[in-house]
Amino acid sequence: MLIIGLNGSPRPDGGTARLLQTALAAAATAGAQTLLLHAVEGLKGQKVPFCVHCSSPCSGECYKDTRLAEFFNLLCRADGLLLGSPVYFGTVSAPLKAFWDKTRKLRKEKMLLNVVGAGVVCGGSRFGGQEPTLETLAAMMLCHGMTVVGDGHYDADPGHLGACIRYGEEDDGFERAKILGQRVAEVAWATQHLRKR
Repeated sequence: MLIIGLNGSPRPDGGTARLLQTALAAAATAGAQTLLLHAVEGLKGQKVPFCVHCSSPCSGECYKDTRLAEFFNLLCRADGLLLGSPVYFGTVSAPLKAFWDKTRKLRKEKMLLNVVGAGVVCGGSRFGGQEPTLETLAAMMLCHGMTVVGDGHYDADPGHLGACIRYGEEDDGFERAKILGQRVAEVAWATQHLRKR
């Protein structure tokens, strides 16, 4: 059981990364192996760091034998995926969007179908776009056929769209991230038979 956190922030140690680490720690206590990846690291070495739709269907030629190919190989092994993003102008960050847009070949090959997904978000102000960003993360995952869950749990409450914080403010967002990580791991264990690899 592998749960991956994908940090869409350009900061490897900011609020988004801390939320992901909290959720991954909870997934680990539920018996999962965990791994944190940073989108900006995966994009290093790309001639063009965003998708230009150079082939249809996607051949993956633009990232062949690159760090991004290594990251995508890891994603293809994941049973669960936690997407994290800071809020940039009311939506996901450019590094995360660029990284995700290059997953077209994975989508064509249904590599993330039935992988359990969830989102965590860090905003710079209260009511700064956290919920629309969580909705965007969910839409990105649903386009891959992923099973998207929120931060609800029998030991807590039915939950919300995911876990979010205001940057620099230690509120209950980290508690919600723990619940979210536990939920992702539990649903990933329960749906393991649906992922055909």
